[in-house]
Amino acid sequence: MEKKSRILIIGVTGNLGFHLAKASLNFSHPTFALFRDSAVSDPIKSQKLHSLSNSGATLLKGSLEDEASLIEAIKQVDVVVSAVSSKQVLAQKLLISAIKQAGCIKRFIPSEFGADPDKVQILDMAYNFYTQKAEIRRLVEAEGIPYTIISCNFFMSFLIPSIVQPDLEIPPRDKATIFGDGNTKGVFMKESDVAAFTISAVDDPRTLNKVVYLRPPGNVYSVNELIEIWEGKIGKKLEKIYEPEEELLKKIKEIPYPKNMKFIFLYSAFIKGDHTYFDIELSGGVDGTKLYPQLKYTTISEYIDTLLKNNELE
Repeated sequence: MEKKSRILIIGVTGNLGFHLAKASLNFSHPTFALFRDSAVSDPIKSQKLHSLSNSGATLLKGSLEDEASLIEAIKQVDVVVSAVSSKQVLAQKLLISAIKQAGCIKRFIPSEFGADPDKVQILDMAYNFYTQKAEIRRLVEAEGIPYTIISCNFFMSFLIPSIVQPDLEIPPRDKATIFGDGNTKGVFMKESDVAAFTISAVDDPRTLNKVVYLRPPGNVYSVNELIEIWEGKIGKKLEKIYEPEEELLKKIKEIPYPKNMKFIFLYSAFIKGDHTYFDIELSGGVDGTKLYPQLKYTTISEYIDTLLKNNELE
């Protein structure tokens, strides 16, 4: 049996980073977690580090501002997975420099984990959210670092708890607003499932220097379809209010940044179709669902059932 790669997770105390570390351990990879000094004094972050350590992860002290600590950590592993927040995307430049200097990394997964910045059609209105991710991707390519990109589109915790009602925190019980015709499809993935697909890809030659797109059946729906699923769960038809695309664009202009980002993401996915308008294989990417059919994942319907069971949608 081939030896499993040693994996370093950056951003391990974040939501996705923690799931990535757990998935790495679950798949029996020697797992290393980089953490900052300040994480120890944060009760939630400290608990996550303690949990990972107890599960067999090696904790390494370091930060994205300290190149020496990065090189020291990187020299102990084969693969680096970055799950830094969107605010820290450009801070990966020093990490890329450290990977280049260490010279031992056979795969780097930069922090994208969303819609593909090379495919979205809203670059001019997204406040550099996607342009910064694209900048990091170009740098990785230019440095000749072996990479894999994970494009999972939306996390389920975003918009699904409100059934894509950006003004609400819980789902509608009487009426629902739908921008455009409501037929354009978006993609949602649970964070723990994204982590499982990511770790499955790190040693796979089929994903080398490729974008892995995640569009699993049961997780690709239009707003009309999502509302229909919700209506089926509660046994009630909702009044549907269709608002034109122009109304959504007006909201985006009127609502100050960053509160308008939720509406920008909605416009990108459900008006422009940025998650689904292109063919995966024809665009040079690979379909993660086809590569790893053995991986079980949570569907949107199952996710809503779980929220209902936990009374989180009451």
